[in-house]
Amino acid sequence: MADIQLENLTKTYKDVTALNNVTLSVHDKEFLVLFGPAGAGKTTMLKMIAGLELPDDGLIKINDEIVNIVAPANRNVSMVFENYALYPHLSVYDNIASPMRSKLYKESEEYIEKAIKDVTSKMKIDTLYERLPSQLSNGQRQRVALGRCLVRKPNVFLMDEPLAHLDAKLRHFMRAELKEMQSSFDTTTIYVTHDYMEALSLGDRIAIINEGQIVQLGTGSELFYTPCNEFVAKLMGEPEINIIPAQIIRDKDMVKMRIMKQETLVDLPKDVADFFRHNKIEKIDLGVRGNDLSYSETLDDPEFMESKVFVLEPIGNRSILTVDTDGHHIRLIVPNDFQKEMDSTMYVKIDLTDTIFFDGETTEFLIRHNQSNLVKGGK
Repeated sequence: MADIQLENLTKTYKDVTALNNVTLSVHDKEFLVLFGPAGAGKTTMLKMIAGLELPDDGLIKINDEIVNIVAPANRNVSMVFENYALYPHLSVYDNIASPMRSKLYKESEEYIEKAIKDVTSKMKIDTLYERLPSQLSNGQRQRVALGRCLVRKPNVFLMDEPLAHLDAKLRHFMRAELKEMQSSFDTTTIYVTHDYMEALSLGDRIAIINEGQIVQLGTGSELFYTPCNEFVAKLMGEPEINIIPAQIIRDKDMVKMRIMKQETLVDLPKDVADFFRHNKIEKIDLGVRGNDLSYSETLDDPEFMESKVFVLEPIGNRSILTVDTDGHHIRLIVPNDFQKEMDSTMYVKIDLTDTIFFDGETTEFLIRHNQSNLVKGGK
């Protein structure tokens, strides 16, 4: 069990700043997910907590003890590497047993056998004990590395994309297993991923990292429904959220909105209209997810926008339809039996109920309809 504090952590590699003055607290027994694009600094942060890298500046504390110069072996952390890091000359069984045979954390062979049996049966590698890493597939190697981590009883689990090389079915199964294991072990876990579904399903909280800095920290719901800026909004969801330019139009007490180049002005929800009545912002961006757009074959409503079908992508039980509207590509969710000729005309309309309003200049979050209800634990 462990609380972890990172205070003003900075790390550079020659001319590249991997982490830039990062401050973060991870609570005891929390499952914290580090999520962001490649090169954002996620793995560097894990390595510094593990002691494999030293910070240029700042403090790393585990249970209020500064561990900047404590050797990795004495930090009682267990880490899964993205590149497996298995011992090539040891069998699967001996690889998994290796941390429990070390001088510092030595266990009896009876204990080792039981621990290995428990974890390998869950990950379906209990028939591979005698194989060497060279005789395993990438997915099997990944599971062996994960098993080696989970048999320990460390203060902290550090996991660097441990499910990246598994097939989709096993990855889904292992997500549930990891969450269950973490709760039963009562251990703090920091988990790195670039898969937003993993982040949402596993994390008690999620830290969004970009260019060596934490952009936003919160629960999955907070990040999905109230992202702090357009960058975070684009990370959360599939298909990627649509960012649609618009303009606030004021005439005395009237506040309406023009979407792209459309002639028809659109009414705003009352709370959103009141916000723009008191905040003199004109250029905005609308964050609209694919299932918050409706479509029609005919112009049934002046707020529908004429569009051209660009591409249709069937993805199983639904399809993603991309249309061209005023020169902007907009993605919406349609039924899997939807059929429409390329370049044919159709009409789309934005449902403002769940639309997110961003500042068109800074791309920062401004407001969304019924925002106070979301903060109180609503949708």
